[in-house]
Amino acid sequence: MHHPIRRIAITGPESTGKSMLAGQLAEYYDTIWVPEYAREYIDNLNRPYLLEDIVAIAKGQFENENIFAKKAKRFLFCDSDFIVLKIWCEFKYNTCPAWILDKVNNHIYDLYLLMDIDLPWEYDPLREHPHQRELLFNLYKDELAGRKLPFRIISGFGNNRFKNAIKAVNDVISSRK
Repeated sequence: MHHPIRRIAITGPESTGKSMLAGQLAEYYDTIWVPEYAREYIDNLNRPYLLEDIVAIAKGQFENENIFAKKAKRFLFCDSDFIVLKIWCEFKYNTCPAWILDKVNNHIYDLYLLMDIDLPWEYDPLREHPHQRELLFNLYKDELAGRKLPFRIISGFGNNRFKNAIKAVNDVISSRK
């Protein structure tokens, strides 16, 4: 029997190891992962981004995710999700465009891995908030809990973080067969 692809969102504040974990999990489960489209988009922008750019990023992310889902096996790991984009908009612009809110409400993942802020912050030209990590982490946690979405907080250094993520994925998957 063919099981539907389970989409797993890797979410949380910047510099928490989302991309690295997405790659590790995809390799472990012999599938593919969707890179964060925001990076590619902003790298090619050649000007400061605006609120409408975040909507364009959301649409690009959604499109890529659906393309990758056709090639995935069992799982599709998504580096970034619409909650990331919602919090980014609200934090920076105090508003969130309707298109992104619609995706947050209607494009629900099978599991959200919320990355803990226990990793040291690393400088990157696209990262903006080194001193607001705890505040941002709590926004994510409140958003996920408030929406009653299935999420696990992923903590730990190095291989432990990876092992904790595998355990979270296996726990959720085995409880929903």
